[in-house]
Amino acid sequence: MHYSSQDIINLTEDYCAHNYHPLDIVLAKAKGVWVWDVEGNRYLDMLSAYSAMNFGHGNKRLINAAKKQLKRMTLSSRAFFNDQLGLLAEGLCKLAKKDMMLPMVSGAEAVETAIKAVRRWGYEVKGVEADKAEIICFAGNFAGRTTTIISFSDVSQYQRDFGPFTPGFKIAKFGDIDSVKALVSKNTVGILFEPIQGEGGINVPPKGFIKELRELCDSEKFLMIADEIQTGLCRTGKIFACEHEGIVPDIYIIGKSLGGGITPISAVLANKDVLGLFEPGSHGSTFGGNSLACAIAREVIDLINEEEPHENAQRLGNWLIKKLISIKSPAIKEVRGKGLMIRVEINPEFGTAWDYCQKLKKLGVLCKDTRTQVMRLAPPLVIKKKELQYALQKITSLF
Repeated sequence: MHYSSQDIINLTEDYCAHNYHPLDIVLAKAKGVWVWDVEGNRYLDMLSAYSAMNFGHGNKRLINAAKKQLKRMTLSSRAFFNDQLGLLAEGLCKLAKKDMMLPMVSGAEAVETAIKAVRRWGYEVKGVEADKAEIICFAGNFAGRTTTIISFSDVSQYQRDFGPFTPGFKIAKFGDIDSVKALVSKNTVGILFEPIQGEGGINVPPKGFIKELRELCDSEKFLMIADEIQTGLCRTGKIFACEHEGIVPDIYIIGKSLGGGITPISAVLANKDVLGLFEPGSHGSTFGGNSLACAIAREVIDLINEEEPHENAQRLGNWLIKKLISIKSPAIKEVRGKGLMIRVEINPEFGTAWDYCQKLKKLGVLCKDTRTQVMRLAPPLVIKKKELQYALQKITSLF
């Protein structure tokens, strides 16, 4: 039986909870930077599954790694050692220059893991009074939708009717170091930040801000936690976005593209003085560190080291940002970004970003809106200039 796009949309709307509002397109096939709907229409992917597809759809290296591991073993749980996790841990620690890693599955789980690690460090190392630990976060943040994580969100949609919320979080203004300093107390154990806020609207902080955070953490003796789930693994033109300011956080949180767009895997990376505080039973995940995900992630690390996709992201991202800025239209309020993580903010007088994403879809290019007025552009990092020129031509035609 053949199902049309509308058939699939109807089934999804009938049987799935309505917690997403996707564009009205049903994708069935993908290769490289291109995707096809069930009717066979081709589109350029300028979203890459919120940066989970950094290395392109159907990447041969990653598919082959997955196939090879599928034939051997997929899951043993952490009740036993498997022959992939240790090798992945070594590779990730070398990549991030950290001592240890703790594997999880989703990005939200990794953020929750980092929160637990920072709190334990606060109690056992810094000496904060029991149950008094505080973590500073930022307005505009997005780290997932678990109950703890939405406790430090400033978006009412994420919180409505989901309380009560987890205490212990303070919200500073993103990019404003004085706002951060005003919240520091003897109970501050860490500061959780995205080097570039993704879901918050591709918000790039002022130059020097992240370095100021590092200096504040050092002087006040609390931990710096970088949520690099979207920005990490080459998206912004560096392997980690923190590298743009030459700093290393105490904790990295990574995910999304670590699984190569094949299977989810996330990780928390830190030194032994932080992750060494966990003992058996204090944290865990049945699927965290499973053989299949680890084998794919190992190939991701090899791909990064050998092919350096961050170089392509830096070069083409700079080119695209300049070209987008050169579009002279009152409908465009602002263009900003780093590497291939770019925002085009729409002037409200001319509609919403959703409106423009729908128009762009009809022209054969897919992207997604965030925070009402922002179109985010984040293609797979394997994209070529001629493909970006195609996207630019279609985007320009809208304005």
